[in-house]
Amino acid sequence: AMGVDPAHTFINQAGRPVQILPSGEPIQELVGVRSRSEVRPQSEILAVTAQAKPESRAQGFAKYARDAGLNHRGERAIHNGADDNASGTSALIELARSLKSNEDSLQADYYFMAFSGEEEGLLGSGYFVKNPTIVLDSINCMLNMDMIGRLDLDDPALAVYGYGTSSRWSEIVTAVENTLGPEKPFRIKTSDSGVGPSDQTSFYLKNIPVLHFFTGTHSDYHKPSDDIDKVNFPGMEKVYEFILMILYKIDGEGVLPFTKTQDADPSKAPKFSVTLGIIPDYMFEGPGVRVDGVTEGKPAQKAGLKAGDIILNLGDFSVKDMSGYMKALSNFKKGDKPKAKIKRADAELDVLIEF
Repeated sequence: AMGVDPAHTFINQAGRPVQILPSGEPIQELVGVRSRSEVRPQSEILAVTAQAKPESRAQGFAKYARDAGLNHRGERAIHNGADDNASGTSALIELARSLKSNEDSLQADYYFMAFSGEEEGLLGSGYFVKNPTIVLDSINCMLNMDMIGRLDLDDPALAVYGYGTSSRWSEIVTAVENTLGPEKPFRIKTSDSGVGPSDQTSFYLKNIPVLHFFTGTHSDYHKPSDDIDKVNFPGMEKVYEFILMILYKIDGEGVLPFTKTQDADPSKAPKFSVTLGIIPDYMFEGPGVRVDGVTEGKPAQKAGLKAGDIILNLGDFSVKDMSGYMKALSNFKKGDKPKAKIKRADAELDVLIEF
């Protein structure tokens, strides 16, 4: 094992893509990876990397696959990515630890996978499903944790995407939610679609039920300021416990039926030639689109939009939700100067947007 820092130096000096095979020893200490000859017939918990040695892989029924990607773009500075996606990665490790400690009671195999290249086009997960090291038909479901470290303190909400990819998800998620008690630590916001900008999409497109957990965007997204001091650790623990309970709920439940969701036709997706420069609040349920942050130097910031503003109209186009916002934005080009109607606190304002 050469370690992370020497490996980083080696790759930089090589100036080209290289393959470094992990020794597997640190993973063995954590989750107890066993060689093929040692696999028990009941349940196997396995941590997997894209270049894992064949003798480190377990065979059997894969009940759970999950990813946590670490890659960042933006200004040239250290991006620790505490929320995106060290939060998902640390939860991945803790889930492995928890299931390992209770493996004798488990009836299914659990695979923990970390993919890179997500923001470049789902490269890691896409490669895996096209070149799987296990039989894809044996994967019962895939759970994805991408940005679960910033549960809002004022309006705690957990987005659960992929809700419609199995007819069983509603029953399972609701049953677990009901165990949280009357004072729930967060509200659940569900979306049926299995298609989204994270690695669950790769598995959904192979007819595998998926869930994606997400606590929302923020003004530190893709910035060096996405650091540990901003993480809501108590909230993140509650999210982790919720996901763990879902895993225990589906263990031994049998095969989850796959359901194809009503996803938008990519050929009909809006095309954009301008950007407003806002970070939308994806947890806001409308009407309108609430601004979570604005980008310096972009039209929204120049027009005076602030975090908390709710966009109701862009020009002549009504904005009832994110879909309406994207359709409205697609109608403008550089040089256009539409008026936008926004709600700020209890007042409605008209502001001039210059693209």
